[in-house]
Amino acid sequence: MKIKIYQTWIIALTVISVVSCVSGKKYSSLSDTSKQYMNERDDFKEKNIGLEMKTSELESKLASLEKESARLKKEITKVEAERDKALGDYNTISSRYNELQNAQEDLIKGNVRETQKLLEELKAAQENLQKKEDLLRQLSQSLDSKKASLDELNYELEKRNARLAELEKILDAQKKIVEELKNKVSEALLGFENNGLTVTMKNGKVYISLDEKLLFKSGSYEIDANGRNALKKLAGVLEKNPDIQITIEGHTDNVPYNPGSGQLRDNWDLSVKRATTVVRVLLEGSKIDPKRLTASGRSEYLPVDERNSSDARQKNRRTEIILTPDLTELYELINKY
Repeated sequence: MKIKIYQTWIIALTVISVVSCVSGKKYSSLSDTSKQYMNERDDFKEKNIGLEMKTSELESKLASLEKESARLKKEITKVEAERDKALGDYNTISSRYNELQNAQEDLIKGNVRETQKLLEELKAAQENLQKKEDLLRQLSQSLDSKKASLDELNYELEKRNARLAELEKILDAQKKIVEELKNKVSEALLGFENNGLTVTMKNGKVYISLDEKLLFKSGSYEIDANGRNALKKLAGVLEKNPDIQITIEGHTDNVPYNPGSGQLRDNWDLSVKRATTVVRVLLEGSKIDPKRLTASGRSEYLPVDERNSSDARQKNRRTEIILTPDLTELYELINKY
């Protein structure tokens, strides 16, 4: 809601600046408001980067959980083998114990010394048998504990897998939306691509870059007929995609602007004015909700080519239209966890 109110104010302030001369104080306020919009737009970019970092973090935690699960499975196999061996020993001793009991009964009336020896062996066998029973019980308890830990780990792993799958599903859906939008824009602007207009995908957004020569004359913010035609075709696509947010950025080269007798003072003014002019052309005769649009000027401070040459300056004099899909569902899922 705050962004929508800001957009309405900047449009109103821009109209006032065109109709009459702007005082120094009002111009400063307009400049501050524009900077604030740029900061908010950068915040949105940071949130998108943060989202990708959280996805990477989830994938790393998932790998760690899978590694821990494999380790527990290996330990359980080892404990089960020890338990089976102890059980075998127990059965052997138990059999020997039964044999000694039978022998004792046969010799109970015989040699007292032999009987005493058998009794000692029987006692030793009983003690050994008790130790094996204790070991077997400990191993069983350890096995049960490790199985419980494995079950808990598997449950947590399934939860994280489900969350990651849901995130990936939404990200794939967002990516598909952006790809389809890029294709629609490219199709609508087919006659303009490689003639001063490029359409690319970057950071989950669609970037439409228009060279200065396609829209404006040098030092002017009035759009010629060819540029207006391109923007009208783009507006038709934007009308059919109401969930896409639209940011228009004006960019200049690093050559100081010569204001002459006009109302513009420098490259900041020129870049902002060009952005707002594009906004008006997109809205003329269209059903695009003005609340979806944000106009900003970047002056000379975001060049695509930092060389100080004629070709570089020509590349830097451009207008970029940035189309951003609605990420509300994705942010809600992240906040849910």
